[in-house]
Amino acid sequence: MALNKDQAKVLVVHGPNLNMLGQREPEVYGTTTLKAINASLDELGKKLGLLLETFQSNHEGAIVEKIQEAVGEQNGLIINPAALTHTSIAIRDALLLLDIPVIEVHLSNIYKREPFRRKSMISDVATAQITGFGMQGYTMALEALAGMVH
Repeated sequence: MALNKDQAKVLVVHGPNLNMLGQREPEVYGTTTLKAINASLDELGKKLGLLLETFQSNHEGAIVEKIQEAVGEQNGLIINPAALTHTSIAIRDALLLLDIPVIEVHLSNIYKREPFRRKSMISDVATAQITGFGMQGYTMALEALAGMVH
C-alpha cells in the first residue's frame, strides 16, 4: 500500500511512566506534562503538514500491538520506550516490521545515567536517536521526520 506523502502520518509512542511526566522526578525529566508535549507536537505537526497520532501505554504488549498497527499505515514513527528501552526485545522485533523512518527519543541523556540505562535495545534498528534534550527532543524528531517523509 502506498502512503500519501502529501499528508504524511506520524505515530508518536510513549512508554511506561511517561503519563506521569511533570510529577515523576522533575529534576531528571522536567515539569512538562505528557499532555503538554502531545499538544505541542500536534501543533507543530499541523505546521509541518503531518497527521499526528500519539499513544502512551505502561504495557509492553500494547506498545508492540500499536507498532504492528503502523505497518502500511504510518509514514514515520517517534518512540520513547522509556524503561522498556533497556529490556524489550519484543518492541525491537516489532520495529523491525516497519519500513519507515523511526526516531528513538529520550528526555534525559541515558548515557549519563545509571549503567543499566546506557543500553538501548532499539538503537541499532532506529533510523536515529535523540537523547538528553528534554521536550525539545520530540520537536527535533518531528522536524527531522517531516524532512524524511515529505
